[in-house]
Amino acid sequence: MHAITIPEPGGPEALVWAEVPDPVPGEGEVLVDVVASAVNRADVLQRQGFYDPPPGASPYPGLECSGRISALGPGVTGWAVGDEVCALLAGGGYAEKVAVPVGQLLPVPKGLDIVRAAALPEVTATVWSNVFLVAHLRPAETLLVHGGSSGIGTMAIQLAKAVGARVAVTAGTPDKLARCAELGADVLINYREQDFVEEIREVTAGAGADVILDNMGAKYLDRNVQALAVNGRLAIIGLQGGAKGELNLGMLLNKRAAVSATSLRVRPLAEKAAIVAAVREHVWPLIEEGVVKPVVDRTVPMPDAAEGHRVMESSTHIGKVLLQPPTAA
Repeated sequence: MHAITIPEPGGPEALVWAEVPDPVPGEGEVLVDVVASAVNRADVLQRQGFYDPPPGASPYPGLECSGRISALGPGVTGWAVGDEVCALLAGGGYAEKVAVPVGQLLPVPKGLDIVRAAALPEVTATVWSNVFLVAHLRPAETLLVHGGSSGIGTMAIQLAKAVGARVAVTAGTPDKLARCAELGADVLINYREQDFVEEIREVTAGAGADVILDNMGAKYLDRNVQALAVNGRLAIIGLQGGAKGELNLGMLLNKRAAVSATSLRVRPLAEKAAIVAAVREHVWPLIEEGVVKPVVDRTVPMPDAAEGHRVMESSTHIGKVLLQPPTAA
């Protein structure tokens, strides 16, 4: 098969489409012929040499894919060759084939084409695990999503609205904010021109956001705590604004607030399987009913994955950037 390899860390040009050995499904795994994969920030970090795959994972980038099962490993039940699936991966999505633990498989939702299904596994698992399983967002609460036009952001808006929450978002352009509004966002904050702390306080009559989903890390840490409501929950899922920040514990104590930080890729298989099962139970029905939809900006040929990374790093996209191998059908 062919896969995107990274002979040396570097810029987008470091991504090389090369012939590599086919993966072999192990105990409790299936082999998937990849129809599409998606670009994530973690892939960019891996390409740059800052985010190695966990031990035992594929060395190739790609944290999600869609495709068809072509072989079953020992001990696999409940799935069959030919099933159309999408999958959460620890790596290996930028390839023509990938071995996947069965606990990380999801059926392609009814009514959704198999290519667009590649935009779902990572964002649904990330949003559901952080916003609902960890931060326990409830109906009528206010969720603030930083980077509302990203793949994560577009999914967070829709899922929060589906459970009856009010959603505020930050984004850097009027076009991105307009797209967030189309998806259901109630409060639109241009972070280049507005202070999100002031805006959140204004729209909540001074109360603050009940839950904040943050991809910035250190840069926003203090202001996020300022923006939290009493009993608020801050869920940190990215470090685009740095890894080391100063936390005002006095303010956190006064608000009886909580800060959590999670990473999906390095979790044990059992934890990933539990998250995927929760996504299938709670999110898949919403997708099949048309309440929630993946947002796809564009699809790029997988051998040109460098172009997908350039788009990701330019932050000009809305939603997900997908990759398709030449053999996809």
